[in-house]
Amino acid sequence: MPKYYEGKEDDGRSCAGIREDFKDCILNHDCVVKEGKLPSECLKEGCCQALKRTFFECKRSMLDNRARFRGLKGY
Repeated sequence: MPKYYEGKEDDGRSCAGIREDFKDCILNHDCVVKEGKLPSECLKEGCCQALKRTFFECKRSMLDNRARFRGLKGY
């Protein structure tokens, strides 16, 4: 689910809601916070895989010509 905040500026980029949730998931994961690893290392270990896949699908749908009719995937 996307996290909505009052008084927050609207991010006009595509897949902005997923991007924000993915970033929050990685930066607040125990792998980064407690173990002190880099976010890229934690992604290789498999944290936040569902959001990673959703973000990938959203970005890929931007290149898909059928998305003109269906709309971008994600939220």
